Amino acid sequence: MNRKDANLDAMLRYLGAAYYDSLQGKAAPADVTRALDSVAEYVGVNHHGLGHSRVRDVMTTSVVTVGRMAPYKEIVGLLAEHKISGVPVLTMDRHVAGVVSEGDLLAARGKRPPARRWQLPSWRQRHRGNTAEELMTSPAITVQPDATIAAAARLMNAHRVRRLPVVDSGGVLAGIVSRRDLLSVFLRPDPQIARQVGEILTELLPGGPTGIVVSVRNGVVALTGGPELAAEEDLIPVAVRLAWDVDGVVDVVDKTGPAAVGHTAGR
Repeated sequence: MNRKDANLDAMLRYLGAAYYDSLQGKAAPADVTRALDSVAEYVGVNHHGLGHSRVRDVMTTSVVTVGRMAPYKEIVGLLAEHKISGVPVLTMDRHVAGVVSEGDLLAARGKRPPARRWQLPSWRQRHRGNTAEELMTSPAITVQPDATIAAAARLMNAHRVRRLPVVDSGGVLAGIVSRRDLLSVFLRPDPQIARQVGEILTELLPGGPTGIVVSVRNGVVALTGGPELAAEEDLIPVAVRLAWDVDGVVDVVDKTGPAAVGHTAGR
């Protein structure tokens, strides 16, 4: 065994141990993730590599924005003109101060206090909620360009927002990503997905993917058969985990080996 193979063997043993310990509750998911990332990077699979989209790959760089003093009616006009549901609010140095959405605009009108018949509303009452600074939701939920599609989706889901301003390391607006942008990765053709999953198996399994059949239909990856070497069986869960990270994958069904038939693996 040469030095490279010895290093890979040691890393795979560590990964196997971390995975086993996580099943026993003796290791955190982060430990498995670190070990998995180390193996993936060493063999040149996935991680920041083949076909793995980031937010920068799907975001829109031409962003409709407003300043903090933009009036209510101007914001409504921009949303209607560009057929969008919200706009980032920028400071003078293009940092994102907040986001004004359709919901923010409607909520402001709903909260407006009615004027009494015998008393004219004050200037403050008449202009309350009339500028982007007063209307916006702040601080804005943002994401960085190198974030994964999955991470951006989790942010949207957790905060129940439809779009995320994309900011660079200095907090300056770089683009915007919407739910539709994130879903675009699932338009990837099945043959491309199958080819990449096959490449993962080739790189990960010392004996190669011989004996394992990869099929993809409507984004669902099915792995059937089994590895040629018995020692590689412990690496199948790793292959499944890596397959989940391939762009366009909707689900991964692991049917390798007699014990795995009918088992569907999740993220």
